[in-house]
Amino acid sequence: MDTYDTRIAELLDDFSLFQDWIERYEYIISLGRELPPFDEKYRRDENLIKGCQSHVWLGVEFSGGRVYLHADSDSLITKGLIALFIRLLSGLPPEEIIRADLSRLEQSGLREHLASTRANALGVMAARIKSDAAVCAAASPD
Repeated sequence: MDTYDTRIAELLDDFSLFQDWIERYEYIISLGRELPPFDEKYRRDENLIKGCQSHVWLGVEFSGGRVYLHADSDSLITKGLIALFIRLLSGLPPEEIIRADLSRLEQSGLREHLASTRANALGVMAARIKSDAAVCAAASPD
């Protein structure tokens, strides 16, 4: 079953394969490069994540009881960071996103190896995604 718990465990396993933080940064950047093309309908001011040093756009779709995330950034590393959240959360039910213990990502050591502005951006991105998931949950007919 594809859940947040299985996804975070897989991601942490992936991080453990790398010898140093340069390799981990390259991996994060590659995740950003692998994101599907960003639909321009989401590139609007209301989809900008406020509080990030770089521009980060987050598009959210709620379909079939699941939240689908789409994102882009003008910074390679930030695009990779938002791609981490997409990998962990996109396609899950909103309630699972709301309950997800995103602090488990810190087990990777990522926060300690980022500049403080980028580390703060992780929290801002997580809060925005959870907020959007709550909006989806409230809109759910259940």
